[in-house]
Amino acid sequence: MVELGCGSGTSSEAIVAAGYDVLGFDISEDMLALARRRVPRGEFRVESFLTAELPSCVAVTAIGEPFNYLFDPQNSKGALVKVFRRIYDALQPGGVLLFDVAGPGRVPRAGPQRSWWEGEDWTVLVEAEENRAERLLTRRITSFRKVGELYRRDHEVHRQRLFARSELTEQLRDVGFRVRPLAGYGSLRFTRGHLGFLARKPKRSGS
Repeated sequence: MVELGCGSGTSSEAIVAAGYDVLGFDISEDMLALARRRVPRGEFRVESFLTAELPSCVAVTAIGEPFNYLFDPQNSKGALVKVFRRIYDALQPGGVLLFDVAGPGRVPRAGPQRSWWEGEDWTVLVEAEENRAERLLTRRITSFRKVGELYRRDHEVHRQRLFARSELTEQLRDVGFRVRPLAGYGSLRFTRGHLGFLARKPKRSGS
């Protein structure tokens, strides 16, 4: 199986536990260092999902909204269609593409929305704001982690392009996929503006 935007390897770990080999791609070397420690049996490569050379496989996943992120300047509005075509070509007949994206309404109210989480030795503060006219989401993330007797502070800005379900469904079908919308993964239900897809390559032409 191939995992695009595999991050720290959380879902790669589940894939290997289910008995599959996994090849993960991510643009962040730091994330892949975590993934290699978490999943020593997996194979991980530093590369954008926009340019990764995909081997023949039975499934491709992109979990955690990787298609939305604009860290890679090549991620233009039309770039995802080319990715879908490459995935379709790499999949074996009957193979599946499983992914989720952020869509309009991911931030439920107008204006900046603030939230926070904390653990025994860490705190994360998030400010999220959605530009509905431009269909862009910006998250400003400040984290504090205890190191010795002091706390280390980090700040990140994540920007995402938002996709409508109908837009992606049409693109996937144009490529040749059979598409089914998802309400969640197993018992985990998606919230507003969080969209899931299961796209299957037909086993044979016309099926």
